[in-house]
Amino acid sequence: MSEPSTRRSLHPRLGLLNPQTGWPGRPLIFILCLITAIVVEAWFRPDLSLSREASRALFILVLAVLLWVTEVVPAFAVGILVIALNVALLGKPAQAGSQWEQHVQVIGHPLIWLFFGGFVLAAGMERCGLDRRMALGLLRRVGGRYRNVMLGTMLATFVLSMFMSNTATTAMMLAVIAPVLHQFGTGSQAGKGLLLGIAVASNLGGMGSLIGTPPNAIAVAALGKLDPPQVITFLDWMVIGLPPAMGSMLLIWALLLWIYPDPGYEIQLDTPASDSELSEPATWQFLVVSGSLMTTIGFWLTSSWHGIPTAAVSFLPIVILTSTGVLSAKDIRGLNYDVLFLMAGGIALGNAVTTTGLSNWIVAKLPLEFLGPVSLTFLLAYVTVMLSNIMSNTAASNILIPLAVTMAAGSETTVAIGVAIAASSAMCLPVATPPNAMVFATGWIKTWDLVRVGLVVGLITPAIGLIWLAFCLKLIY
Repeated sequence: MSEPSTRRSLHPRLGLLNPQTGWPGRPLIFILCLITAIVVEAWFRPDLSLSREASRALFILVLAVLLWVTEVVPAFAVGILVIALNVALLGKPAQAGSQWEQHVQVIGHPLIWLFFGGFVLAAGMERCGLDRRMALGLLRRVGGRYRNVMLGTMLATFVLSMFMSNTATTAMMLAVIAPVLHQFGTGSQAGKGLLLGIAVASNLGGMGSLIGTPPNAIAVAALGKLDPPQVITFLDWMVIGLPPAMGSMLLIWALLLWIYPDPGYEIQLDTPASDSELSEPATWQFLVVSGSLMTTIGFWLTSSWHGIPTAAVSFLPIVILTSTGVLSAKDIRGLNYDVLFLMAGGIALGNAVTTTGLSNWIVAKLPLEFLGPVSLTFLLAYVTVMLSNIMSNTAASNILIPLAVTMAAGSETTVAIGVAIAASSAMCLPVATPPNAMVFATGWIKTWDLVRVGLVVGLITPAIGLIWLAFCLKLIY
């Protein structure tokens, strides 16, 4: 056997080439990303304005960006890798007096506990059926007209997505509207509009609360590290994020009604299954979860009055739902820990970029003199939209928010929150967000359907959000 043929036979075994496509496999792409990061760090190392620690942070940043963009490894794994590289390259654990522990303390960051409390609440709602009851109850009250059914579906999805993962919300809403889709018939325009409405509402709903989507927490974490710290409470975020998110959703609702017109007949919402589910008596688990939900949200919204941090309030549902047995050990094991590790990695990356002075060095190299605060904010917002369409919006926020805060001295709050809002506005492609992928997987939706609606969302939502944000900040500060 010749040497070239031997090499070709070994490539599939090593994973260096995909045997179906002939394109480079994951190990080869990972190696190329690693080499690129090393070359970039070596290229800029002679720069006297770049410290040794900042040079190492540059290597970590470039490697993380490349791995997140190529998705050669899962996004959460990149977050863990960032923490490990911070420990190894910046913490120097082998040296006496090393402070490497500070690089792993991000796992216990208050925002990580805030999101964990949100995950526990969402799991409790799903466990006792509170989420389905809320959705079904709202749909039953909107009437059988197509426009009302679409609005009710989008509102239910939007509200649930503020407190649950958009993936779980979309999966639940697809099950709720399955009988409605059956009435439309496969491939109907009305069914397409309803499915697209779910995807849009699920994506935009995350903008409405601090725990709705990780980019929100990443922005708040970055602002909390400023000197002096700029604190954004749970209620502050709702004032900032909820109105533009709701306004954008209503505009897209009107757009969907125009693109996918009313089928012209009443939709039957009173199915035997929904009647049976809504008439079931409330169980003790249902009452415990409902009480925990209302109490937790109440304390979150009033944290500026009683002084208890929102992260500390998150222990309330965690303790109640686990100690009462509403959630079992199996339920807790099934939570989205990958999101928590991705967030922790993002916080760790932000710490490395800012504390080593790397962010100041990068900003000094960029030609930003001709950009004012407003222009810079809009530029970064739309760059975020473009990046978030091809990679995780959490990863995009992890990369851009620390740099944005350094770029916009004096306007850090506007830029950081603007980037977070823009990250939730990216939904042009099936791969852009889990809700997009899920409605696309139904077979009703084509890529062009998502692109057409996603372009409108990506153009109008950041603009609406930034205009509203400028107004809100004058009231809050």
